[in-house]
Amino acid sequence: MTDGLAVATTLLARLTRGDGHAADALTPMLYEQLRALAGSLLIDERPDHSLQPTALVHEAYLRLIDQQKVDAEDRAAFFALAATLMRRILVDHARARKRMKRGGGARRVMLRESRAPGVHPPEEMGVDIELLDTSLARLAEVDDRKARLVELRFFGGLEEPQAAEVLGISRATAARDWRFAKAWLAREIEQASRGSEDTGKGDSGGKAKDQR
Repeated sequence: MTDGLAVATTLLARLTRGDGHAADALTPMLYEQLRALAGSLLIDERPDHSLQPTALVHEAYLRLIDQQKVDAEDRAAFFALAATLMRRILVDHARARKRMKRGGGARRVMLRESRAPGVHPPEEMGVDIELLDTSLARLAEVDDRKARLVELRFFGGLEEPQAAEVLGISRATAARDWRFAKAWLAREIEQASRGSEDTGKGDSGGKAKDQR
């Protein structure tokens, strides 16, 4: 095992035991891995770019961690941290693109929930990443567990049983939380989108009046 694998695996075990310093050390290592893996895909300029977080997170896991030396709790801690960092990477990327385009349109990415063959077709959600991030922060104020479940599924790419394991809840509870969270976010995002459209129309009307 290389020194890098040994260090990351040790840090992950310490993180599971509640060592805050281990999180500080492991986070930049994992962030750089995920950013590098996602970067080769996000460079694509297609507005409906499809991204599968599962593949990226699992690849980072294989590269960073000695899988034979981690237990279930360590693995859960890894995927929880990876989901949070993947969310940050995608939001940062969307903001950077918006700055480069000088505000010329929001970045929409198709996020796949699952890639497991033979289980069910992978669902996709085409959203403005910044809008999803903001709505998810609001959901966390209402129910943090449900927000973490969404983060694990959309940004960590975990399926429902895996996400339930990470959160330490039953599959039935995860299923209920998932239904609630999807409905809540859909309503929140729709309302926010309508608000943006109304604001844009109002600005256009104001400009028209000024021109007259």
